[in-house]
Amino acid sequence: MISTWRKKRTEKKRTKRGLMKNTSMELVIPSQFTCPISLDLMKDPVILSTGITYDRENIEKWINKVGNQTCPITNQELKCDIEPVLIPNHNIRKMIQQWCVENKEHGIDRISTPRIPVTSSDVSELLAKITNSSKLDMQDSILCKELVTKVKNLASESNRNKHCFVTNGTTKVLSAAFLEFSEEKNMKNASTGEVILSTLTLFLPLDIKSKSILGWISSLSYIAWFLNNGSLSSRRNVVFVLREILKMEEQDKVEMLLTIEGALEGLVKLVKEPICPTTTKATLLTIYHMVNSSLQSSKSRFVDVGLVELLIEILVDCDKSICEKALGILDGILSYEEGRKRAYSYALSVPILVKKLLRVSDLATEFSVSILWKICKNEKRENNGCCVVVVEALQVGAFQKLLLLLQVGCSETTKEKASELLKLLNVHRDRAECVDSVDFKSLKRTF
Repeated sequence: MISTWRKKRTEKKRTKRGLMKNTSMELVIPSQFTCPISLDLMKDPVILSTGITYDRENIEKWINKVGNQTCPITNQELKCDIEPVLIPNHNIRKMIQQWCVENKEHGIDRISTPRIPVTSSDVSELLAKITNSSKLDMQDSILCKELVTKVKNLASESNRNKHCFVTNGTTKVLSAAFLEFSEEKNMKNASTGEVILSTLTLFLPLDIKSKSILGWISSLSYIAWFLNNGSLSSRRNVVFVLREILKMEEQDKVEMLLTIEGALEGLVKLVKEPICPTTTKATLLTIYHMVNSSLQSSKSRFVDVGLVELLIEILVDCDKSICEKALGILDGILSYEEGRKRAYSYALSVPILVKKLLRVSDLATEFSVSILWKICKNEKRENNGCCVVVVEALQVGAFQKLLLLLQVGCSETTKEKASELLKLLNVHRDRAECVDSVDFKSLKRTF
């Protein structure tokens, strides 16, 4: 009895869904409610000076294109001094909302009432207040935090607002405010600094002037302070900002960051205790710039905090992007003798590096060959004349993979290192059994 009732109920639901589906298919949007450009239901209808109504997003895309200063329908020139005036069409918007409510049962959601977008004058006025309030006084710090929060909220509302803030130099003003508060790093200004950092991440990538301001020693010191004392979200935002600063490829900024106490340790901690994959990638990219700086002492410091072992453990199970960045950092660290010693003493080093050959990407393969070359070439022989690392590489199949790499093709630098590695491995082939290369027969050449 119960099963029969459930069966009838299920059939009834299916029938109802089928009817709704058929009805939805027959539903036609009134032509006056559709945008003439996209032919979709308008969410924010606005009127041009020509009297034609468009959806705001679509007409703004049209106007922003070079030379499109005419109405798409009438081809009349738009009357404007700086930019065309878009007047909200409240009557059409209310009619659309009413139509959506009436057709709710057909799966039509009511469009929300759009907020009025910010103008250039609004942005300029707001940025001027932020500049005036970015002082060290407690009251000004609170006011600045409120103003920056307002910027963040407005920029988050729409892409149009965000574009308006960017074109009016918001990132330069926020960077300058962050620099002002960095002069006195304490809990009084910490919450304001956090809000500035989180707002800056909305406008990535940053312009050159903003990155230059954030690259001052005072700003970098404040950033390092957040790396060690900030919340998870602020530490995440700091890494994104650091990545932008170091994109300038200015060696002095990298070396300056290395001299700041706690910066290196804070970055390594983010790798050891990851927040999210995106943060880890940004952190590894920042460390890569630091490791490959001209300061040799930086490599020693990274070795001392256990970065070699940490990166090898990460390589056991990670995605392509993280793998490439981790191998790139290892390649830089292992050019330093202390780094190679750590790699020698860690059991997973050689097996993981050999495994990454021809498995991840061309870049990962090049880094892996370079690292293996540095390890094997600089290994000191045992009393019996045997090289432990070279023999281990043979046992895990490095010889076959390197031969295959030369066959499928690689860069000239990688080819030279692979050839030299094969010579080193060939000397010890009688001391170790090689892995059968039958698994590699299915791989095809790139030429």
